[in-house]
Amino acid sequence: MSEETTLLIPFESYEENAVNIGTQQKSADMARFIDTVREDGLYLLDVNMTDSRIRSIAEFLNRYDSPRIMVVSARQYGQRPARKFAESIGANAAVGRFIPGSLTNPVLRSYVEPDVLFVTDPAADQQALREAVNSGLPIVGIVDANNNLRNVDVALPANNKGRRSLALVYWLLAREVLKVRGATTDEDWAEAQDLEEWQSTF
Repeated sequence: MSEETTLLIPFESYEENAVNIGTQQKSADMARFIDTVREDGLYLLDVNMTDSRIRSIAEFLNRYDSPRIMVVSARQYGQRPARKFAESIGANAAVGRFIPGSLTNPVLRSYVEPDVLFVTDPAADQQALREAVNSGLPIVGIVDANNNLRNVDVALPANNKGRRSLALVYWLLAREVLKVRGATTDEDWAEAQDLEEWQSTF
């Protein structure tokens, strides 16, 4: 029980939403975030580390002006949660196909100059990641068991492929960012933001 009181939500909620379900491949970078290997060969991520990273990333993001935070998601299941996260905290979102040059070419209509980039999956969001690296931006990323962390400055270990996992991670992160600002409470957030809506793909 003591473990549960220290988590942002019950351990079971992380499990039910498959936040801890990794991939069948493990990168050397991610070894420290792996809890165990399932019989079917899936690597399971350490929920305690996921939980503590959500807290520290909420603090980290609050060092920046919201409009200067850029959230990207090429992955279909990450698009709605990423957009809702951005709306909730007042950040910028680029979901779907990332237009090359959006962070490097001032001539483009899509050009923005964020202070920090948040990627849903470093592999799927490679174009944005590369441009952020070239621009010297700090990069926060949701990272799965198979991800490479070379260009990710702050890693949030979680299943970044599942619809329910991505919805829960972004929902929780938005709540924690706003709690740090004193703008919401757990109860108010749960009432105002239905997690199931974040999980919808439409």
